[in-house]
Amino acid sequence: MAVTNSPMRKVSLRNLAAHKVRLVLTVLSVVLGTAFVAGSFVFTDTLQKTFDSIFDDTAQGVDVRVSAVEQGSSGVPIADVDVLRSIEGVRAVAPAVDGQIVVLNSSGKPMQNGGAPSMGSSYLPPDQALGEPTTFVAGTPPKQTGQIALNQGAATRAGLDVGSNTRVLTMRGWNDVTVSGIYAPDTDTGGYVGALFTDAQARELFTDGSHVGYIDVAGSGVSQDELSDRIAAALPDTKVQTGAEVKQETKDEIGEALSFVNYFLLAFGAIALLVGTFIIYNTFSMIVAQRLRELALLRAIGASRKQVGRSVVFEALVVGVIGSAIGLAAGVGLAYGLRALLNAFDLGLPEGSLQVAPRTVVVAIVLGVIVTVVSAYAPARRAAKVPPVAAMREEFASTGDTLRVRTLIGAIAAVLGVLALVVGAQSTGGGAAAIVGLGALALVLAVLLAAPALSRPIVGGLGAVFAKPFGPVGRLARTNAVRNPKRTAATAFALTLGLMLVSVIGVFGASAKSSVNSLVDKGVEADFVLTGPQGIGVPAGAAGAAGRVDGVAEAVSLHGVAAKIDDDDVFGTALSGSPDGVLDYAMKEGSASVGGTDMMVSETEAADHGWKMGTPVTLTDRDGEQTTVTVTGIYEDNQLLGPWMVSDEVYREMTPANMRAEWAVLIKATPGADLNAMATDLATVTDPFVVVQVQDREQFKGAQGQQIDMLLSVLYGLLALAVVIAILGIVNTLALSVVERRREIGMLRAVGMQRAQVRRTIYLESVLIAVFGALVGVVLGVVFGWGFVRTLADQGLDQISVPWGQVIAMLIGSGVVGVLAALWPASRAARTKPLEAISDM
Repeated sequence: MAVTNSPMRKVSLRNLAAHKVRLVLTVLSVVLGTAFVAGSFVFTDTLQKTFDSIFDDTAQGVDVRVSAVEQGSSGVPIADVDVLRSIEGVRAVAPAVDGQIVVLNSSGKPMQNGGAPSMGSSYLPPDQALGEPTTFVAGTPPKQTGQIALNQGAATRAGLDVGSNTRVLTMRGWNDVTVSGIYAPDTDTGGYVGALFTDAQARELFTDGSHVGYIDVAGSGVSQDELSDRIAAALPDTKVQTGAEVKQETKDEIGEALSFVNYFLLAFGAIALLVGTFIIYNTFSMIVAQRLRELALLRAIGASRKQVGRSVVFEALVVGVIGSAIGLAAGVGLAYGLRALLNAFDLGLPEGSLQVAPRTVVVAIVLGVIVTVVSAYAPARRAAKVPPVAAMREEFASTGDTLRVRTLIGAIAAVLGVLALVVGAQSTGGGAAAIVGLGALALVLAVLLAAPALSRPIVGGLGAVFAKPFGPVGRLARTNAVRNPKRTAATAFALTLGLMLVSVIGVFGASAKSSVNSLVDKGVEADFVLTGPQGIGVPAGAAGAAGRVDGVAEAVSLHGVAAKIDDDDVFGTALSGSPDGVLDYAMKEGSASVGGTDMMVSETEAADHGWKMGTPVTLTDRDGEQTTVTVTGIYEDNQLLGPWMVSDEVYREMTPANMRAEWAVLIKATPGADLNAMATDLATVTDPFVVVQVQDREQFKGAQGQQIDMLLSVLYGLLALAVVIAILGIVNTLALSVVERRREIGMLRAVGMQRAQVRRTIYLESVLIAVFGALVGVVLGVVFGWGFVRTLADQGLDQISVPWGQVIAMLIGSGVVGVLAALWPASRAARTKPLEAISDM
């Protein structure tokens, strides 16, 4: 009797409809797997689109931009503005006069803008604007020194209105200002602060008096290319770009930056999909195992092996299409939630409508369907090979398959993985990290293959500990967990992957904080550290005020110095005084003198350049001016001192006034001084500077640790999805396991097992599986974290630390997860009716 494909499809569809719970659980695994991939695409596409619109607006009306050839120089001479205005075809010239600022809100506190820009710039009246003039929603543009106009978003967040008085901090210091107007920019990015000053005050605050960052030009009656050629001929020593080139360059830079975010999110999406794949595979394996007698009956009435296999694959196709479609919709919601999560951390991301590109729809659907079908293919193929008579026998089971071959392959992969991990961890750099990554991949593969064999002794050992107090119920749970090692391993592997990644990140974070703490403990002798906003630093005058506090022996300012040595761009440090007493270092030769034209260099830097005591070194500043210094000391390599150090005089000679900043001010107390009283006095004298933080060494370390924790919290938030998928995978497997063992549970109920005992058995089985998966994941994560941190020793991560509290919490939490995951399956099992279950075929 031939069975056509059409009847088989009907059988498949009716089978799906008849097992709604199983269908929902299977579809859910596909939804979770595809949602993260779709959400990653939607999130990054939205960011890209919003940034594109921002920069389209930013370069609006610009036909040509003139900038310095050397990036990082003082800029373009202001005198070039008059030259540009005299060129035929030039309609308007707009010099870029801007810089970083901090604005105080209505409560006198610094505005928190997250990662968004906080900029001050000169106001261009309508007759000088290149594009559309600035639209004011209240008040007027700034007309005199001491007035500013604020963008609407910033004014709302700051609680400032027209006529409000506030203060603005620039690299030149504090400025008392009055809000003259509020304007509406074309794109008001989340967290963005834009203050418009009069042109005269902006030039005083943000330029050295003779240069600007760049000059934008608008033409009239001439193409961008022709105008660009005319300007290039008039100003041959500058970089000249058309407006289109400026837009494209900016978009490319943002696109490159966002590509990292995209890869980063897609990596998490791949992890989520991988976890989902194992859940789907496990689900279909169990479904096929439960349906062997049904499929055997189909074989007995004439269905061929191919038809049986195709029927299972067809079911997978239906599940894949449904799950992928729902996953796409869930991905849009996930992207929205992800943006809300990141905005909750005040990262200043731009705002815009979510973008769902056709590519996202195609990738989500195709990927979800392919993964589902591929996951179902192996069980379908195995089901088709089962002889009908054997499958219809009650004692037939697939649990007796040998594990020898896969365990042997897993053992070989484990040996190779450990070898690669150890070899890679012996050196630093990208190559070493790649070797460690290959070792980690091999170990994950080893665990995947050998997990069934591992599960028997490990779960058996865990069962002896956890299940023993529960007597016969505990022994039964232990037996259930170890008798089908493939199912146990597949269920636990999802949680293993999630907690492995959480553990890797935990080791990274703990090691980073430990390295920072070690650096401060070993390198900083100062009793207090004064810090300010990133990009601006400690305001001018704060160091002097701190130096006059009773008990302060020294207040040494730390600066960054940009220069060129032998055509190489280099970066060093400068101190306003001696490092003695504020920094811990060891001299190899000479003295710790950084006065006048003295220069201290690290041991490695001296060896690389062949410098010795008394060697003259020529430093070239941003504008090509040269300063000669002399090596007067060589010190042991020190991350805080950097490769070389010069005096405050050299720093000021090489750095324009509008670019000078104090990274930090190191305070050393006199012997016997009351540090508690000094901390109070320092806070008092720096209070007028508002943004200055006074911290002792422990507080300084804590502040750095908080920044690391903020970054990690975002990563943990992304990884939470993989863990959620793993938990739902346990729910999925246990629920299907209850269906599979329906007759067995019915017999246990018939011989006197109480409903509470049935529930307890399922709880314990789930706990054993969850703890097994967590234990393997944590061990792998700690090992991988150790290997990767070792490869970053040259980047400052020279301390390896394991967050043992987090490790223990994860293991305990996995037990709780096991109980929670088992609540519904256990309740379902407890409701099994003995007689119906025993008679069920």
